[in-house]
Amino acid sequence: MPASEQKKIAIIGLGYVGLPLAIEFAKKYDVLGFDTNELRVAELKECTDKTKEADLAALKQVLNGAQVGAKTGLRLSGDIETLKACNIYIVTVPTPIDGFKSPDLQPLLMATEMLAKVLTKGDLVIYESTVYPGCTEEDCVPVLEKYSGLTYNVDFYCGYSPERINPGDKVNTLTKIKKVTSGSTPLIAEEVNALYAEIITAGTYLAPSIKVAEASKAIENAQRDVNISFINELALIFDRMGIDTNDVLEAAATKWNFLKYKPGLVGGHCIGVDPYYLAYKSNALGYHPQVILSGRQVNENMGIFIANKVVKLILANGGKVKGERALILGFAFKENCPDIRNTRVIDIYRELEQFGLELDIYDPWANADEVAREYNIQLETQFEDKNYKAIIVAVAHQEFLTIDYKKFKAQGSVIFDIKSFIDRELVDARL
Repeated sequence: MPASEQKKIAIIGLGYVGLPLAIEFAKKYDVLGFDTNELRVAELKECTDKTKEADLAALKQVLNGAQVGAKTGLRLSGDIETLKACNIYIVTVPTPIDGFKSPDLQPLLMATEMLAKVLTKGDLVIYESTVYPGCTEEDCVPVLEKYSGLTYNVDFYCGYSPERINPGDKVNTLTKIKKVTSGSTPLIAEEVNALYAEIITAGTYLAPSIKVAEASKAIENAQRDVNISFINELALIFDRMGIDTNDVLEAAATKWNFLKYKPGLVGGHCIGVDPYYLAYKSNALGYHPQVILSGRQVNENMGIFIANKVVKLILANGGKVKGERALILGFAFKENCPDIRNTRVIDIYRELEQFGLELDIYDPWANADEVAREYNIQLETQFEDKNYKAIIVAVAHQEFLTIDYKKFKAQGSVIFDIKSFIDRELVDARL
């Protein structure tokens, strides 16, 4: 690993994870922010960020530093040739799942092959993308060796430091979340740890191996997924009992060791995806993970349960379903955030559509063009007061608190509050 004054860092992928990382490292080093998406690079050069995760003032500062030729600063590019000047590569590309719920490593392996072609002796490749335990050394390293002609842990080295970005969270930001680090040799591990310690004020934790660091990330989100699935299953049970799940949780939470998770849709780039990575590796080793996958099944079916509940509420209210109009408030996977990756609101939409409802979706945070491209759905560009048979509050965006729900109730609309977000006196049901 190069000495401090010789470190030339490249961040591969400038999304929710890569951009904040690039900004922080650029305060101390000459950093190249690399992304193959030309529109993304152009957007960032204009100091705008569609993810709304970046500190724009800090982004402007580090971009200006690079422009005046300072020793620190952030340069942006999509030209592979610019990578050749770097010697530390941090990979933050997406690792989604495919239509069969299996890991889709194509973005990761494509980025790895690209880096292999510019790799030189002494270089370091650090992965932050979420993977199953063993992926870095079993899947990525062979690609690095094949296309570089170099030997692992002789000519080049690797590290793994799982990302812990929480989209939309302006309190627990990159530098304030403890960072797990690891390296392919004991010396490299110490150097990777020291590198991240320069920017992570919350501190770092040096894992004993790359595989342990990979596994720690996988179980972080699998644990949350299983815990939420238990609460979701309780919501299904309590619905049949005619009692409010949130009332039960409030009562149970008076005990000091009760973990107060809430029911809801489980989407996004982590919790709804990472358990499948762990399950995939487990199955490959001959063990079928029952708890993890049963929890996934419960969470995957919550959108269908909600849609069916809405239809029952409409019918119980004396209305009809087919040809009537309903409104879904929110499409992002979580509140006050534009991130639509793996949003499970789509499950509600598709199920209600099959019942014959005409559906509008309004989300002031989500990018309408991105939604149209990814899901073939046209978002409403502004909130309109229409005669809706049902309103589903799917995401707890702050903007939705200002809606006059009393007016809709007076018009005969049924209101389902998935997030238990608005005044319970105004809703017909909540999860």
